[in-house]
Formats: sequence, structure tokens, C-alpha cells
Amino acid sequence: MGKLYCHSSSVGVGGDTLLQPPTPTKDPQPVSWAKVRGLEDQQVRRLTKIQQRGVLWKHPEGNSAPAATRSIVFRLSHDGEVEADGNCLFNASVKAMRCNLDARELRRRTVKRFLEDLASLTVAEREAVDSEIKHMYSPDLESGWGVHDIQELKLLARKVDRDSLDSAIAELVCLGIPRELAAESIYKERCIAVDNGSSWAKYMATSGSKDDEYHIIAMQYSEWGLLSLDENRDGHAAAFGDDLAILSLATEFKREVFVVQAHGLDAMVEEENCVFFLPHRPRGPICEPPIFLFMKGTDGVEPEPITMSP
Repeated sequence: MGKLYCHSSSVGVGGDTLLQPPTPTKDPQPVSWAKVRGLEDQQVRRLTKIQQRGVLWKHPEGNSAPAATRSIVFRLSHDGEVEADGNCLFNASVKAMRCNLDARELRRRTVKRFLEDLASLTVAEREAVDSEIKHMYSPDLESGWGVHDIQELKLLARKVDRDSLDSAIAELVCLGIPRELAAESIYKERCIAVDNGSSWAKYMATSGSKDDEYHIIAMQYSEWGLLSLDENRDGHAAAFGDDLAILSLATEFKREVFVVQAHGLDAMVEEENCVFFLPHRPRGPICEPPIFLFMKGTDGVEPEPITMSP
């Protein structure tokens, strides 16, 4: 992994060439962190200090790497918000890479890369990936309540099956079962649980467009039972990018991806330590400088792009 340094003279990160590089767009002008909505004073001060000092990234191959990419100092600036529609990881990544790729094409390539890498894993490695996916999207509702107040299940309903699902739900309602409980039962019985690599790929390929094969069904639970059910009948829900998607994106473009998290006072951390750089290293070689994405706080699900200027 490349190295990232933050100190009195510069801040640092560790980090390959696009196989088919997209056409870069014109570099945007740096944006002051003070103008970013939703940031607390301590976050603004720390991010501004990092912007002023710069982030020093060192290529993990050291002197074996091309001279131009062995060690680079970047100034990190916020590059604007992206629409919070579930496609934010891919929209933000397009802006952060300053390229003309379409976000849906980026999502497609990310999923394709994931499936190719999944096929090359050992049985033990694949089981570990499946376990991670199951933990995120099909958690055991008999446990975990000491950590989470709410847990969520994700299911996939084929669009062509909507009428038959509705009919089955209506039959249970006619038997006197409340509709929400009837829908919960039918969806769990007939829809695809997101609990392994194959179902994750179907889930992550869902962008909320009319061309999707599946609709995402979300069920939220408290310790006492079903709390809410989102049937997503208009089909606009998209799969939010997760760590597996970021890892596959990094692998596809042979670049490290650093998620920059800025924590507020609720995280109870000192100002000097309120910004974290979370690395996602590609499974293969690193051929280009890294990509930086920004998240506000620990529970952020809407990455925003960061502009890098050497």
C-alpha cells in the first residue's frame, strides 16, 4: 500500500495507469472547506490545515516506481456535492478522477471487475467475502442488538415478478394478515437475499434506472420486529457503493482510493485527530496516483469528490 503522511510540512498517502484511460476534463478551481455544507468548525479547521500543508503520497514500490509517481504532494479541495440518489459513489468517483465516464458505466465496470476477481479467489477467500456481504445486507436478526438499534435486510425483486408478488401478498391479506406482514413474508420467501458474491453483483448493478433487472426491497428491523418496509415500487432506489465496490473500483483503475472521513464533536475525538484517511488498495498493481473521496462522519453513505492539485 502506498503511504500517506500528515505533518508540519505536508500530509501523506501510499498508492497504478488506466487500461483505457478516460479523457480528463478541465481541472476545477479549489473550493474552500469553509463553504462545504454540514461541517463543524473543528472539521473545517482541520481540513483547511491539511489543504494548506498538502498530502504527501508515496508509491508503494518506492524507487522501483516511475520517477514521476514515486512521491507527490497533493492539495486536497472539496469538489462539490453529488446527488444523493444511491449513485453517489460513482458520481463522486467520476468527478474525482476528472474524466468523462458516465456514472452508470463506472458502476457496470466496477461490478464486472468484482465478478472477475471473485472467480479467482480461493474457497476460503470467497467464503470470507460472502460472510462480509451477509453481515452487511442479510444480518442475523437474532443477534447484533447490543451494537445496532436498527438492522436492515436488502432483497432483490425481479421487475417482471411484480404482478405475481402483488397477487401473493393480496391472497394473504384476504386471509386477514396485515398487508405489511404479508409483504414481509412473501418478499422473504420469493425474493433474492443479498448474502453472497453473486447476489451482491446483482444488487450493486442496480442503479435505479428503467433498465435495471431488479428492484431493491429494504426491510428495517428493531429488536422487537419489523419497523419499516420500503417496497421501492417506482424502482428508483439504487445500491449505495460499499467497501467492496470501492475495492473493485480501485482494482479496475489500478489506483488506490482514499476515503477521507471528517468527524464532528459527536465522535469525541480531538481536533488534531478528527480527519481519517481510509485506504482501499487495488488487488493488483498500482499504476497511477490515488483518488480521494470525502465523507462527513462515521455514518456517511454519500461520498463526495475531492480535487487533487499537485
